[in-house]
Amino acid sequence: MLGRWVVTAIVGLCALPASAGAQDWPTRPITLVVPYAAGGSVDGNGRTMAQRMGEILGQQVVIENVGGAGA
Repeated sequence: MLGRWVVTAIVGLCALPASAGAQDWPTRPITLVVPYAAGGSVDGNGRTMAQRMGEILGQQVVIENVGGAGA
């Protein structure tokens, strides 16, 4: 009987959420990776999205163009 009580207590304690203070997020600039070379339509869409993300989040969004083997 005691073993069952201990297991129940442990499960109950694990179910409680850990209290943590709110953190300022993000603390560094956000990098948005665009998988194509700069100057294309995908790059333009990425830059438009990055500008809007920056306004909403209140944080700088940096575009990084990474052209791969297929692009």
